[in-house]
Amino acid sequence: MLRDLLAGYGLSPTAALYLADILKLLAIIGLSYLANLLAKSIVLRILTHYITNNKFKWDNFLLERKVFHRILLIVPAMLTYSLAPLVPTFTTLIQRLVSAYLSIVAVFTVSAFLESVNDIYQTYEISKVRPIKGYIQIVKIIGFIIGGIVAIAALMGESPVILLSGIGAATAILSIVFKDSLLGLVAGIQLAANDMVRIGDWIEMPKYGANGIVFEISLNTVKVRNFDQTITTIPSYALISDSFINWRGMHASGGRRIKRSVYIDMTSITFCSPELLEKLKKVHL
Repeated sequence: MLRDLLAGYGLSPTAALYLADILKLLAIIGLSYLANLLAKSIVLRILTHYITNNKFKWDNFLLERKVFHRILLIVPAMLTYSLAPLVPTFTTLIQRLVSAYLSIVAVFTVSAFLESVNDIYQTYEISKVRPIKGYIQIVKIIGFIIGGIVAIAALMGESPVILLSGIGAATAILSIVFKDSLLGLVAGIQLAANDMVRIGDWIEMPKYGANGIVFEISLNTVKVRNFDQTITTIPSYALISDSFINWRGMHASGGRRIKRSVYIDMTSITFCSPELLEKLKKVHL
């Protein structure tokens, strides 16, 4: 054994044990790093080649959001977890760290997947009428909270249920921290239910200096590209609490309102004489 070999060099049994475990740990880290390189250079390359050359388009969004990159991060982590018993001194520590790492990777993988779902959804016309970005953001927030709790529980060696039971006491704090998100969620539901604003609508909100086209509706904000190419960010709940002008009806009618001032000299206004009426009859409009 490695420990006996090190002890043969004159090290004490305790020092030999710790040094052997450290060397094993370094070897495990090296193997995990090698597994990560192989997964990226072989598996990911094959997936990329297949996705970029098939007829489907939805998997391109998964590739762009690096969903597969994050999934492959599980490979070295699982290898490290399975080899942890070979290092008795650090087994518990390694397994807790890997469990927390897997929780974080899972959360970011799900987050990237949800973003790709939104990208796919935006390729359809219904996305302009019923955007889902706000709902995806609230799901991501919940996912990050749960993932954080699971990761902390893994580091502590406790059940996540114990930490989740304490969430009730922290509800008041969370409601303050996520006040804007909660207001945005309610506003987003009302905007969608009442069809008050869509992506592509021309809205005018002088209070926020907005006068242009809506190009993004998220959980907390609505972004408007003004006609001078500046971008105005409006809180979602402001569209519920304050008034704004939506020119969608004008577009639907096929006409356009033009505001122009016409100046008339008041001294030039007189009653029409017979001569003027005859002259005006000859004007062809």
